[in-house]
Amino acid sequence: MERAEAFEKMLSDIVSQYEYEKAKMDELKARGKEKTATYKQYMGNRLVYGRIIALYREYGLIE
Repeated sequence: MERAEAFEKMLSDIVSQYEYEKAKMDELKARGKEKTATYKQYMGNRLVYGRIIALYREYGLIE
């Protein structure tokens, strides 16, 4: 796999996981489970993924 291809795959996976975890958090929130360890883990993951996506934008790698 070429470097650019690997980058695109990584970016796609991060964005997909970011969106998946947001949906899971919304489900948990609708059931009043914002205080659970699972919800908090999703929140932590989303903060990391969000920062990675922000760095890609900062360096002009994505729009």
